[in-house]
Amino acid sequence: SLQVGVYCLLKSEMSKESQHGKWTLSSSDDDDLIPSPESPATPPLSVGSETRQAVQGSVLKPVKNESTQSSPFRTGKRKKVDDSISSWALSDSDEDHDNAKGQSSEQKDLPPKSATSRPKPKKVKVEERPPSPHGRTYYIDEPDDFFETSLPPVNDIYRFYLNKVTGLDKKYNTGALHIKEILSPLFGTLKESVQFNYCFDIAWMVQQYPPEFRDKPVLIVHGDKREAKARLVQQAQPYSHVSFCQAKLDIAFGTHHTKMMLLWYEEGFRVVILTSNMIRADWYQKTQGLWMSPLFPPLPKGSPETAGESPTLFKRDLLEYLGAYRALELTDWIQRIREHDLSETRVYLIGSTPGRYLGSDMERWGHLRLRKLLHDHTRPLPDEEKWPVIGQFSSIGSMGLDKTKWLQGEFQRTLTTLGKSSLRPDPPMHLVCPEGFVTVMRAFVFPAGGSLPYSIQTAQKQLWLHSFFHRWQAETTGRSHAMPHIKTYMRASPDFTQLAWFLVTSANLSKAAWGALEKNNSQVMVRSYELGVLYLPSAFNMSTFPVQKDVFPATTSSTSFPVPFDLPPNRYSSKDQPWVWNIPYTQAPDTHGNVWVPS
Repeated sequence: SLQVGVYCLLKSEMSKESQHGKWTLSSSDDDDLIPSPESPATPPLSVGSETRQAVQGSVLKPVKNESTQSSPFRTGKRKKVDDSISSWALSDSDEDHDNAKGQSSEQKDLPPKSATSRPKPKKVKVEERPPSPHGRTYYIDEPDDFFETSLPPVNDIYRFYLNKVTGLDKKYNTGALHIKEILSPLFGTLKESVQFNYCFDIAWMVQQYPPEFRDKPVLIVHGDKREAKARLVQQAQPYSHVSFCQAKLDIAFGTHHTKMMLLWYEEGFRVVILTSNMIRADWYQKTQGLWMSPLFPPLPKGSPETAGESPTLFKRDLLEYLGAYRALELTDWIQRIREHDLSETRVYLIGSTPGRYLGSDMERWGHLRLRKLLHDHTRPLPDEEKWPVIGQFSSIGSMGLDKTKWLQGEFQRTLTTLGKSSLRPDPPMHLVCPEGFVTVMRAFVFPAGGSLPYSIQTAQKQLWLHSFFHRWQAETTGRSHAMPHIKTYMRASPDFTQLAWFLVTSANLSKAAWGALEKNNSQVMVRSYELGVLYLPSAFNMSTFPVQKDVFPATTSSTSFPVPFDLPPNRYSSKDQPWVWNIPYTQAPDTHGNVWVPS
């Protein structure tokens, strides 16, 4: 699954600006590179963007270290694996590298021998590496009590959950969810499902369904084209119950970044909107989030089309979002949603779909959709100019030459909207972005940095942006070392004890995700598909959301909101730099001896 993550990384929209880094792995436990018994001999590729064509067709070999030479705090030389995967290299021991060139490390300082007199080199005996602190297979080993055997604590109020993370104290996973639990009979007797996502490992995905549901029809909604699409379809050949729907991406550099599940049960229907890709690496060692809907019951036959609507108009907006795909494959699902009662929903849907929009359509998608909801369903607050806006994300696009362009000129104006007030304050803006080497080095694995694709080319063009950056710290959820792939945005009180609103979404900090105004602000252009849910206090009969201090273990009825990281966030020091994924980090390894070495 590690190479699956590699291929997924190359799908990032940042890949259009540069070649990405690679890892050099030294003395780490990477047994996950070895196919598990339930997997095919060649692990399936997570495919999507054409930028990955150069890395297809090869399987990365497991890393081995000679016990007498390897050290967790030693950077091995890079070994060229294969021309077809030249963008990535995995280091073996020093001796392995030199043997590849015909010399061992001990032979380097000796005079060369003739070809006739030189003895045939003996194979180096390789001992097994010591097991990872989090298990030999790292991503797939869990404690015996990792999964719930009965319905886990469900927050009936907010229905916002973090994903489980291996290696944490059990209390920090009590009330968190794993994909196997989401798809389990605990939540319903599954008949069919749809998986909307960006990266897929189909063989792994199928294994996450319980045996009794494993042959139920699954529709995959993706954005892959041409060769990438063909590879994705090839992944599914062993699974006759898997079918596909290709999302139309008509604007350059757009992606299908939405992450959603539609689950149709014998008992009803459920929607899950999340931040995790459908690959193994996203479900074990990263901070992720999701909203899980209530179980929506079927409406009585003959109900009018307007039946089953929620006060937040969630049903209308979900149908509009699905209709934007213009896909026959979703027709039956649109009808199923119409036939169910979604009236208990208390969140607002915020989506992005590719296109250029004029007039009132400008407020249907992206950040202008968020602005419209904040305008219509919030109220001005006393001293609101002191209420900071907070954005937390895993990827950053190009923001322009200075802060007055898109970031403050458009996006901050949206985030600072509160009701119908004409006041446009300039409150503090805190952008939570993991600090470079130190934070990622202390993560469970350096490869987690690959889920934070901010390129050096983009970073150098917008050094002004770094003054907004704050560190990722999540002691409140035990996830300081689980790199954030979650994306959240919120407005906090000056003392950070209250929230004016909260949003969890797939959308990173980019114009492609949120949209950008064009033609003297007369139209908005959106490149990508994104989806999230907005929590507004008015939908919960509250004026603000109290911030929950102790998120775990979760309780079923807390009225405090479980923000996934520590508030207030700490500003970068003068020496801090954001994590950039295509420059080397060799000062020291991560907790498994890995160092990050770009090509």
